[in-house]
Amino acid sequence: MSTPTISHAIGAEELNERFGPPKPEVVNKVQPRLTEWMTQFIQRSPFMVMATSTASGACDVSPKGGGPGFAMVEDDRTLLIPDYTGNNLFFGHKNLMDNPQVGLLFMIPGEGWCVRVNGRAQIVDDKASLEALGRAPHGERPRLATRVFIEECFSHCPKALVRSDIWNPEKRTRLPKRPDPPEGWLAGLDH
Repeated sequence: MSTPTISHAIGAEELNERFGPPKPEVVNKVQPRLTEWMTQFIQRSPFMVMATSTASGACDVSPKGGGPGFAMVEDDRTLLIPDYTGNNLFFGHKNLMDNPQVGLLFMIPGEGWCVRVNGRAQIVDDKASLEALGRAPHGERPRLATRVFIEECFSHCPKALVRSDIWNPEKRTRLPKRPDPPEGWLAGLDH
């Protein structure tokens, strides 16, 4: 199957002409370091999504999670994110080796606001970093970590999560039974 040619309905220069410029308070919320509120949010977040890409732009996005605060705030410009046993495809890791740019989206169940962090990432495995992260709620120690040097961060308004009503338990749906995973695939997880 060939890759389709992409043609957009609107050009970048037309966006503000058509929809108006962003409000100054929205532009001003983008910061080069974590605010106290963002720090507290990340310290309470049990879940985030990490976006990476190759140098040529091939993208990947991966969910990451643990207990609240599984991603450690080292200081207002640096985060440390644990890497636990997974599928060993290492798409994100390989992307970071090719292109260290990373985008993170932190969420807290039931909360409409999110925190977005963009920066550069470094894969680390030194004893001090891994020990600082401790253990996951199910007892696993991280095998690697990703240190993120923050370039910009901001709180993201709840409009998308409100529109989707994502945290409403009455809106949950069950997918048809998926094929069983390979033997031992989820070993070590309490479920």
